Amino acid sequence: MALLEVKDLSVSYGAIRALHGVSFHVNEGEVVTLIGANGAGKSTTLRAISGLLPVDAGQVIYDGENITGVEASRIVRRGMVHVPEGRRIFAPLTVRENLEMGAFTRRDKAEIEETMQYVFRLFPRLKERLEQTGGTLSGGEQQMLAVGRALMAKPRLLLMDEPSMGLAPILVEEIFDIIGEISQEGVTILLVEQNAHMALSVAKRGYVLETGSVDLSGSSNDLAENPSVRAAYLGG
Repeated sequence: MALLEVKDLSVSYGAIRALHGVSFHVNEGEVVTLIGANGAGKSTTLRAISGLLPVDAGQVIYDGENITGVEASRIVRRGMVHVPEGRRIFAPLTVRENLEMGAFTRRDKAEIEETMQYVFRLFPRLKERLEQTGGTLSGGEQQMLAVGRALMAKPRLLLMDEPSMGLAPILVEEIFDIIGEISQEGVTILLVEQNAHMALSVAKRGYVLETGSVDLSGSSNDLAENPSVRAAYLGG
């Protein structure tokens, strides 16, 4: 059964239509990727799903319930958590405080501490920088913090927007290794990523967005072998 169903989603920025009837689904336990060029509507899709943007038409069905138009904070409480493009960490707060902010929906202190230790196992560098402010971290460390903060909410579905953006190649590989580990823990992941090669390497299925519409879909292997996908996103 699909954990997330997006049906005929349309979103506008003023008079400009950004999404034109986008439809796709993500099954429980899958990693699914949305790939496409800049301006294709990938980030807009995630923001609409997580309640950060109003929807003109269509539906977002999460765990069998229509959550279209539901406030973002309530969506987080239901187990869908968004790791935004550009990290959006709280720069003046320490690493510890950023992580604690991610657990704002939870009350059991022992369980919160257990989750924090899990985050430190994934990202040992965060433990080393626990009392450092977020704004003084490197770009890679800030991305680790953004993912760690999201994991503090104990997500069932993780929306990840451009996790590799601006990172050195060695850090990109590290982040994608972590995405694989998170998936193996049972978290369902919807991944938006310009690095199509890495995205398809970790995802089970994918959708290609072109100017606000789904142009292609299929297994990651099929998309990786598709001549048009190879020419446009995989360097031939």
